Amino acid sequence: MTITVSLINMKGGVGKTTLATQLVHAADSRGLRVLAVDLDPQSNLSQSLLGVHDYVQLLKNNKPTVSDLFENYLPPNLQTGSASPTDINEVIIKNVGYRIGRTTLDLIPSRLELSHTLKNPTGKERRLSKSLSKVSNQYDLILLDCAPTESILTEAAYHASRYVLIPVKPEFMATIGLPLLVRSVNAFKYENADHSIDICGIVFNHSSTYSDGPEGETSIKEVKAEAKKNNWHIYKTHIRYSGSYAKSARETAPIGQTSYARTEVINEFSGFANEFFTSIGV
Repeated sequence: MTITVSLINMKGGVGKTTLATQLVHAADSRGLRVLAVDLDPQSNLSQSLLGVHDYVQLLKNNKPTVSDLFENYLPPNLQTGSASPTDINEVIIKNVGYRIGRTTLDLIPSRLELSHTLKNPTGKERRLSKSLSKVSNQYDLILLDCAPTESILTEAAYHASRYVLIPVKPEFMATIGLPLLVRSVNAFKYENADHSIDICGIVFNHSSTYSDGPEGETSIKEVKAEAKKNNWHIYKTHIRYSGSYAKSARETAPIGQTSYARTEVINEFSGFANEFFTSIGV
């Protein structure tokens, strides 16, 4: 059974894309068939998995991206004389993982033009889920990295997803995005009673050294209090800050294969990944 999870927080700067990148690498290393979907016009997930050079080549070659799934057609180009319907199999980039020759990680990339969808969103909220349904039996896990805003992209992610994973950076006002997100999810469930979608949990992602110390501890207490009121699950493992995560993106490698990454950093993320996969039944 395919499980689809969206990483969402209405507050930006929480290390969401870093977490998404490492989770799909972790799934790949476990032999899970995984599809990463970049739902952010900034395209950071695409760049982290492909590398800057290959991503630039993708843009130069005008390859189809997730934005074409929303528009439902490919415009005419030098090779075609007219518009054509979008085939999701043409959008998916195969075998982008670190394990050359053995990787089970595929990618639906994004590009800045995805922001155009926000300007004319009418009738597009189900197009992504319909496209993914055509290939879902090829994957064990589909993971969507979402933009930090309430928009058509968020609703499209809900339509495609069984679970929502919430990364939280423990800092001042860390709880701001949580009530907004929960209201958003509940509103979606109210309007789509036949759709099962749940928050699988909150993970503390210490994506900067600012998260340490008394301020971070206070924020963690506030988030835990909010979670208790709403019966949200909180993962036991925290993702502690390490400069190796940035290096990992530059090297297009999982944290376990990043040069000079400390053993405790590698083991910590592996511990969270095990928690996460168990919680969603993968």
